[in-house]
Amino acid sequence: MAHDFTTRTVDVATGSRERVHDLTRDCRDFLREAARGRDGLLNVFVPHATAGIALIETGAGSDEDLLAALQDLLPADDRWRHRHGNPGHGRDHVLPALVPPHATLPVVAGDLALGTWQSVCLVDTNVDNAERQVRLSFLG
Repeated sequence: MAHDFTTRTVDVATGSRERVHDLTRDCRDFLREAARGRDGLLNVFVPHATAGIALIETGAGSDEDLLAALQDLLPADDRWRHRHGNPGHGRDHVLPALVPPHATLPVVAGDLALGTWQSVCLVDTNVDNAERQVRLSFLG
């Protein structure tokens, strides 16, 4: 059985504040072209040392709760050894250990097989980098 591999990069402007950016529509748009109704796997990867990918409910406060929890776990203060950039930037380099820079998701009949309230999100606490790239790759 032959498998196809298709990949695309999506540019995301995260701005100058901490942000949870919903990528679900970008993923579904990509899969309409790449999967063409087939089953497979979607890999979502952010090639940055200070961002991650999360599956989380958005729009009901959970995205802000996640940022608040990360602020509690990883405060933006002077405790970090990694010291370039804005104060507390070292914590941004620890973020991918808690919110990994990737997720692999099932695709069924060409669409994401997510739970009712799940969204695919870019988590970015780095206010020094306002532009991000996310690589979407489909194997099916």
